[in-house]
Amino acid sequence: MNIHEYQGKEILRKYGVAVPNGRVAFTVDEAVEAAKELGTKVCVVKAQIHAGGRGKAGGVKVAKSIEEVREYANEILGKTLITHQTGPEGKEVKRLLIEEGCDIKKEYYIGLVLDRATSSVVLMASEEGGTEIEEVAEQTPEKIFKEVIDPVVGLTGFQARRIAFNINIPKELVGQAVKFMMSLYTAFVEKDCSIAEINPLVVTGDGKVMALDAKLNFDANALYRHKDVVEYRDLEEEDAKEIEASKYDLSYISLDGNIGCMVNGAGLAMATMDIIKHYGGDPANFLDVGGGATAEKVTEAFKIILSDDSVKGIFVNIFGGIMKCDIIATGVVEAAKQVGLEVPLVVRLEGTNVDLGKQILRESGLNIVAAESMADGAQKIVAQVG
Repeated sequence: MNIHEYQGKEILRKYGVAVPNGRVAFTVDEAVEAAKELGTKVCVVKAQIHAGGRGKAGGVKVAKSIEEVREYANEILGKTLITHQTGPEGKEVKRLLIEEGCDIKKEYYIGLVLDRATSSVVLMASEEGGTEIEEVAEQTPEKIFKEVIDPVVGLTGFQARRIAFNINIPKELVGQAVKFMMSLYTAFVEKDCSIAEINPLVVTGDGKVMALDAKLNFDANALYRHKDVVEYRDLEEEDAKEIEASKYDLSYISLDGNIGCMVNGAGLAMATMDIIKHYGGDPANFLDVGGGATAEKVTEAFKIILSDDSVKGIFVNIFGGIMKCDIIATGVVEAAKQVGLEVPLVVRLEGTNVDLGKQILRESGLNIVAAESMADGAQKIVAQVG
């Protein structure tokens, strides 16, 4: 789960992580009022969307007067920002962060991520702050320093100091930087984050180390422990189909292709998408209906797939273990009748009650193409869509 920058900073502030003072605003008048409350000569007007690269897209402006705050707020609110993370459709700005200006002397990058290779949290840092870390990794990888954190011991003082020295934090501010990193790690662990990215971390003219930006992502499986984090969820920033899927406990992620997929089991779902790509097609979604789905659940999954206008065909790939093939077949038939199926449908069933499932599909009166294997099904749906 993602949250906005201002929300991330609210969380970090509670853990003693230094962040600039700021206020959220939903209207131009609220933005002006926030700037007056801050009372600083310089304010920064920042678009709040769930995507990076806002500055390059015109979503971050430095205002040197109340009049400029009004002008920039009016310009950014309601604007559709297109960044490298939003895709070509962009995202509409519906809220702003009005923040006090900072006298920036130097920008750095600090991030905490889960590293699958070491099964540990890793602290990453670079003195190339303010730019995408992917660019730094590609062009100057030697400028990225990492510390693998022992999950039993946690981030140690000497690791944080080593990072501070490696990225050339001024010696007199190393103590502050270490405190910052230790507090950030505590927030990361206690809030079950999957990413905590500070880009940039800045050193200011008056000798402070603070987070000028903050990106926090959370492990969705741990949200039941964090009701306060769930309250930060902004449904307007999420895909409507993914929101609908979450109501029925379906694992659904929208993709850019035109072949809808309905599969049981995450591993089989990944393999299904791979084999569609292998035969020249493009999956429109990842959808795992799970092992214990009901006919109603399958019906809703089917509806969600068909609500995507880009879907030109559907591949249902079910291996019935706990999930019985006749349940899937019943759900597919019910959904197809409810929504009025107009696109090609290829179904591959295997496993528990497979013969009954195939019989239900045959007797449905629907135009369903049967597949004998996953590869056969992928080839058939790609041919139908092509």
